[in-house]
Amino acid sequence: MEPMARRVRPTRMMDQRLLRGRTRFLATAGIGLLFAAVSGCGSVVASDSASAPAAAAGATTAAPQVGCASVNQATAVTIRNVLHMMVPVNTKAKTSITYRQAAQVRALFGQMCAAVTHPAPNLLMHCPADVGTEFLGTFYDGTRALATFTYTASGCARVSVTAAGKTLSTGVYGPAAAAAPRLAIDLGAIVGTPKPGTMQPQGGVNPGGPNKPA
Repeated sequence: MEPMARRVRPTRMMDQRLLRGRTRFLATAGIGLLFAAVSGCGSVVASDSASAPAAAAGATTAAPQVGCASVNQATAVTIRNVLHMMVPVNTKAKTSITYRQAAQVRALFGQMCAAVTHPAPNLLMHCPADVGTEFLGTFYDGTRALATFTYTASGCARVSVTAAGKTLSTGVYGPAAAAAPRLAIDLGAIVGTPKPGTMQPQGGVNPGGPNKPA
C-alpha cells in the first residue's frame, strides 16, 4: 500500500499567508487611525487659535464706569439754572437744557473733574457781586447717570461733583482754576451765560471757607 500524502505542510503555509495578510491590514488600519487622530487634534488647535483674537477683542471693551472715571463715556448733560435772588442783567440763560453734543459734554465733565481733583485751599477773599446764580446738572451715558454737579457761577465760583455717594468740591481759584482753565468757557458754550467774575484771594488760609470768619 502506498502511504497517503500528508497535507499538513500546505495548510500551515496557507495559515501563515493569511496571518501575514491580517497583520498588514491591521498595521494599515492603525496608521490610518493615527493620522485621523492627529488631524483631529490639529483641527481643535486651529479652532482654539482662531477664537483667541475674538476673545482678546472682547476683552478691550471698556467697562461701564461712574464719576470722573466715566468722562469719556458721557453722551449728554442736563443742566438746570437755579436763581436764588434775581435774574442777572443782560443774561439769556435758559432755565433748563439737555445737551447731547458728546464732545462738548465730555469737555465740560473733564474740566469739572480736573477742578475738584485739584482742590484750592480755603482762603479769605473778596468776591464779585453774588446774584445767586447756580447750575445743577447730571451727566449721562445714554440713560445711565454718571455724576451730578453743582456750579456756583456768581460771586465766588465753586464746583462740586457727586458720584456713587461721594462728593468732591472746591472753589475755582488757585490750583483748581489752573487745572480747569476752560471750565466757565465750556459751561457758557452750553448754557449761554457770561463768564463769571474773577475772585481775588486775600490773606492766609481760612479753614472756615470763603467769606467766613477764620
